[in-house]
Amino acid sequence: MQMTRRGLVTGAAVGGGLLVAWWFLPRNYANPLEPAGGEHLFGAWIKIAEDGVVSVAVPQLEMGQGITTLVPQIVAQELGADWRQVAVEPAPVASAYPNIPLAERWAHMWDPVSVGLTDTTDAMLARRFARAERFTATADGTALAAYEAPAREAAAAARAMLALEAADRWSVAWEECQVVNGIVSHGDKAATFGELAAGAADQSAPDPPPLRPEAPSDNPPPASLPDDVTAIPQFARIDLPSKIDGSFRFAGDVRLPGMVYAAIRHGPNTGSELTGFNEAAAQGISGIVGAVRHKRWLAVAATTWWSANEALDAMAPQFTVSFPVDSADIEARIDTLLRSGDSYLVAQTGFGEEGMSRVDTARRYDIEPAHAAPVETASAAARWSGGRLELWIASQAPEQALKAAAKAVGISSEDVALYPMPAGGSFDARLEHEHAIEIAHIAKELGRPVQLTWPRRDELIRSRPRAPAGVLIGAQLAEGGQGSIDAMQVRVACQPASHEFGRRLFGNLIPSAAIRETTGMKDELALEGAVPPYDVPSVSVHHVPVETGYPAGRVRGNSHQVSAFAIESFIDEIAAQNNREPLSYRMAMLGGDIRLAACLQRAASMAEWDGGVDQSGQGLACYRIGNAETGGRIACVATARRQEGGVRVTRLSAAVDIGRIVNLDIARQQIEGGLMFGLGIALGNALRMRGGLPASFDYADLGLPRLADTPEIEVDFLPSEAAPADPGELGTVVAPPAIANALFSATGLRLRRLPLLSSGL
Repeated sequence: MQMTRRGLVTGAAVGGGLLVAWWFLPRNYANPLEPAGGEHLFGAWIKIAEDGVVSVAVPQLEMGQGITTLVPQIVAQELGADWRQVAVEPAPVASAYPNIPLAERWAHMWDPVSVGLTDTTDAMLARRFARAERFTATADGTALAAYEAPAREAAAAARAMLALEAADRWSVAWEECQVVNGIVSHGDKAATFGELAAGAADQSAPDPPPLRPEAPSDNPPPASLPDDVTAIPQFARIDLPSKIDGSFRFAGDVRLPGMVYAAIRHGPNTGSELTGFNEAAAQGISGIVGAVRHKRWLAVAATTWWSANEALDAMAPQFTVSFPVDSADIEARIDTLLRSGDSYLVAQTGFGEEGMSRVDTARRYDIEPAHAAPVETASAAARWSGGRLELWIASQAPEQALKAAAKAVGISSEDVALYPMPAGGSFDARLEHEHAIEIAHIAKELGRPVQLTWPRRDELIRSRPRAPAGVLIGAQLAEGGQGSIDAMQVRVACQPASHEFGRRLFGNLIPSAAIRETTGMKDELALEGAVPPYDVPSVSVHHVPVETGYPAGRVRGNSHQVSAFAIESFIDEIAAQNNREPLSYRMAMLGGDIRLAACLQRAASMAEWDGGVDQSGQGLACYRIGNAETGGRIACVATARRQEGGVRVTRLSAAVDIGRIVNLDIARQQIEGGLMFGLGIALGNALRMRGGLPASFDYADLGLPRLADTPEIEVDFLPSEAAPADPGELGTVVAPPAIANALFSATGLRLRRLPLLSSGL
């Protein structure tokens, strides 16, 4: 069922509406977990075995961000489990795990026809949508916002049930029982979780379950205390040992009886069609099982993937090209519309447009498209039997992948079983589900278990890169104010990428159709972060829709990459133009965000900031993702130099405030990994298109950082009791402007195009 607000609202009037159908939707859902031998269910999140092992269901895709440690850690702390006895399993696709914050955030995607209801009603409808549509997507750093509270409540209920069972056996008050390290005790009496599990599973938990007074966290100690790392709770990543010894299973590691292996070739773009191939050329290759021809692709299955891929090379499939796009064409469209195209006002503060009567300083910044480029290419395994499909796949939106696969082969969603697998990286690439559709076709056609793995060439061809953008920023400066900004106008020319993506994800449209449906639309998510965190009296932000002819998708950082690079470069330029020291210039405008100002001060101290003068090669940038109350903050000082053969970043010093930290090691890994991703965005090679195809299919030609390119990275977290914010994208978006500003300090050249080296340094 495709649910929209229009479908839920059965009657409406000026000033409000009557939500009638909403009340008849189901409120309760069956427990999706299945206990194994000796296991007992404690709600939809926890199973406790008679040997004491606590298994925690995780409804989010593990793609390296550590969610399969974070959720079990939250459960273990609230439950009182021994961390050494905690296990994890992927949660089945079910209504018990709705990602409500993401459903609310993405409402315009699943509800293209917005009727402009109240915020309260919008939140209510998002909640109902997420449950009814089994929406558990992993995206936008919403995991803790969506799942920390229900995981804690489930653990608290299980803890109470264990205590109730022990209390019944000992004839004591259950509230007096202690639950610590997998043991329930009262005085000299004690019992393990395993000993209590069978009886406890039949107990009725109090409603609401009593939470512990304060959930422990991995927060750094306050600055006034000694930096004693032993005082910080340590929770080692559950997935780390198996990833080190190679036993960790990805979709490409699935092995089924009688399985064959498929390789695939796609046309150069989504509108292209398969016109022919030389089937006879593959006859000499051993192990070939069969070929599956589709309107837009050709797949071959064999007893080894290598044989299947060799057969495709020999068969040389030919495709038409429906809209051959060149990078020069895209840039020309952006350039023309940025200057004179119609625009939408998407955000304003203060007096908005009226607050700007003149333009004293204006600069343009260009951001080229970028691949997500995860190490693991799209992979999936499937088995077709008796009109039913089993699917092993890594998906950030598993219910949408399941529905797309079912529709592709003409069966109902109830006849598809999807087994969630972890991903070898994603950076939002696994929000797309083309490979789920393809393997469903292949498995049905062959009638036997099959595994599909895209070659790197096809991963790059079918990649949905971050949309290119042109940004024009103008500022009105206060008279005699030494560069103080009175007003800013931000004009961004880019395609409505989030609407495009939403049509693919929720409407199951092919990219060319999604482009047609969304051309010319206003897209607020495409301009996230374009309102700066600084105290500027008036800001207005305009979106200029551009039809590039090439599908865009999501990449780590998304539109924040565009906003951070343009705004932080612009602020640096105004400071230099007015002979203002970049740090103090920013600090003077951050009175409204003390947390971001504290990050900026700490980063400067860590890097021994010297003002970025005299070709020091130091540059700084700061950024906030989210609102002033709950957003994550980061400030970064980059040290870079120009040398023979290119540019070298030698140091990145970052200070971060992400509120209450759940796991310090994972938060640090996310910031460090984000900084390296941002380094690749800044200094990698631009994605160039020729005739609708990437100019290169070689992974090495992306220019991603190698081990030898890794700078010294120092990360410090500021203590905070604010709500947790996601650290995954902060480093990604702050590194490029910090590096650009460092290169200006080192060379005197201002680079306004990302990647920076495409500017010709």
